[in-house]
Amino acid sequence: MAEQATPTTGREWQLAARPQGWPTPADFALVEAPVRQPGPGQILVRNAFLSVDPYMRGRMNDVKSYVPPFGIGETMDGGAVGYVVASQAEGFQVGDAVLHGLGWREYATLDAARAVKVDPELAPLSYYLGVLGMPGLTAYAGLLEVASFREGDTVFVSGAAGAVGSLVGQIARLKGAARVIGSAGSAEKVATLVDGYGFDAAFDYKAGPVAAQLAEAAPDGIDVYFDNVGGDHLEAAIGALNVHGRATLCGAIAQYNDTGAPVGPRNLALAIGKRLRLQGMLVGDHAALQPQFVADMAGWLKSGELRYDETVVEGVENAADAFIGLLRGANTGKMVVKL
Repeated sequence: MAEQATPTTGREWQLAARPQGWPTPADFALVEAPVRQPGPGQILVRNAFLSVDPYMRGRMNDVKSYVPPFGIGETMDGGAVGYVVASQAEGFQVGDAVLHGLGWREYATLDAARAVKVDPELAPLSYYLGVLGMPGLTAYAGLLEVASFREGDTVFVSGAAGAVGSLVGQIARLKGAARVIGSAGSAEKVATLVDGYGFDAAFDYKAGPVAAQLAEAAPDGIDVYFDNVGGDHLEAAIGALNVHGRATLCGAIAQYNDTGAPVGPRNLALAIGKRLRLQGMLVGDHAALQPQFVADMAGWLKSGELRYDETVVEGVENAADAFIGLLRGANTGKMVVKL
């Protein structure tokens, strides 16, 4: 890719106010900011795709967590892929495709050490934000390492039509699960889980009590639960887990926008008699799995054994709307913003 003149300014999203409950467009501001030329050891990237992810909701609250909160009036960050348009760093040339953490903006200037070169020939660039990126590794590590998945297990996945859940169910199937069950928020998504992703059973959690629908889908109980939702889903899964069952606690989207006390689980005492293992996970702990994960995932994609869906929203100006839509379930598979 030839050297190209870069604009002197670019658009970026700032957090304008801390959301009270559900975020609204007024909580975000799209501003024009100077594009900074790279210094020694730095690169300037023109972002091609931004990632919007559920965990970002937690960073909008001013609370201590595993990642610092976004600052009011400061540009937000998140996963992004793009092309190097200027480089003062050894090993990075104009035209290189890179994955980095300064999303929510058109142009990013960063230390090259914080970017990873990716191969747009191996897979579409946006895939490095999803199936070959953080959500993919979350699914892979969360099922195989954290939940100690074994061939013959019955697996239940909540939020199963999302970026992580849709991959968890398919990896379980490919690794020899006896039965894979998913929950999602619409009849259309339920059909996608069964017909598109090969789940054995799925249900719409809005159509009735989760515990009753799970009992019907898994009459012999479950061995593994992959939790993206929390609340009534976690309570139902604790009830359905067999002795020595394992649950990976990955997300709790049901609680992210709550302003009142969180719901359940009220049956945690069952974990004692059943000798359950409920383990939280952060994907950063599992970087050692990266090479094996990419090899497996790329192989399954190439063979067609694994299906990957994206919901693509066009335009940086629509990033806040895309994020709000994601929290309300407007995506099937990974949601990205194309610049």
